[in-house]
Amino acid sequence: MKNTPVRIKDIAQSLNISISTVSRALRGMPEIHPDTRRAVMQLAEEMDYQPNQLATSLAKSRTRTIGVIVPNLSYYYFSAMLNSIEDAALQAGYSVLVCQTNESSLREVTQIQNLLRSQVEGIIISLSRDTDNYQHVERLTRRNFPLVLFDRYADDIPASKVIVDNHEAAFKATEHLIEQGCRRIGFLAGPPQLLLSNRRIAGYQDALRKHGLPVENHHIFHCDYTQENTIMQTLALMSLPQPLDGLLTISDRIAYPALYVMKQRGLRIPEDLAVVSFNNEPVSAYLSPSLSSVSQPIQEMGLETVRLLLAHLESGDEAVPVETKVMPTKLIVRESSLRR
Repeated sequence: MKNTPVRIKDIAQSLNISISTVSRALRGMPEIHPDTRRAVMQLAEEMDYQPNQLATSLAKSRTRTIGVIVPNLSYYYFSAMLNSIEDAALQAGYSVLVCQTNESSLREVTQIQNLLRSQVEGIIISLSRDTDNYQHVERLTRRNFPLVLFDRYADDIPASKVIVDNHEAAFKATEHLIEQGCRRIGFLAGPPQLLLSNRRIAGYQDALRKHGLPVENHHIFHCDYTQENTIMQTLALMSLPQPLDGLLTISDRIAYPALYVMKQRGLRIPEDLAVVSFNNEPVSAYLSPSLSSVSQPIQEMGLETVRLLLAHLESGDEAVPVETKVMPTKLIVRESSLRR
């Protein structure tokens, strides 16, 4: 006996509601009452309803798939963001294709081309460490292709963005070190072409100026996010004629090998050198000493990223204004910076 697949129409007839209501409930559309959505989802599960994605895509000429490009999935921040993005996308009825650039601008170009060949309807991207030419991204915006950037971005790209106030976050982190008695504060920053890093450097320098401390360019060390380079830069800052007593690092990923080298060389944290970092990775709380770090609202940032992209995807032919969503940060103070 041939089994007939369950259709949306069958669910609608069983619940005595319209087919369009069932369709919207299955896609998680917000205008559907929670009780109705719950009843539809429960009956769909009981009836073993399986959506015909191919038929839907052909009927609407849509794949309901979005692409996400990140620098490296081994970074806690990007893997956590991806979880949030994927959850929000699935709630809206979209699947996600994920690519990583491994911090290569050439691979970034290739991954965009691969996603376009896969017929994704929009792209969410965080730029690679090496990207200093944005033509491949600007080409998407000229075509009015739905695009949202997050975390690592460029002001010149006319697309919606989800970011944090990197200047303010670095300013507050540096001011905290100053309040703890630090007077010679260094910065293990990111690559010179990375806008996010440069904004944090500006915040760090403005905090020094506010408190009448000298701004020394030779106290800034640029890392490329590899452990080997971080160790080299850490040894360089430890070789300064006048030792530092405070340090800001661009991310926890940079802070971990730096702290290891410092402790191996006999530096006491925070007595000799107080340290504050960024991203507040879970392991930071379990280090000895525990690491002070700037926390970013990753879950909310992922939701906002998808929301901005959906605004483009669901707009039809209507123009959607470019929007920059700046999310709040919070300094989580732990042992590594508490000198007082």
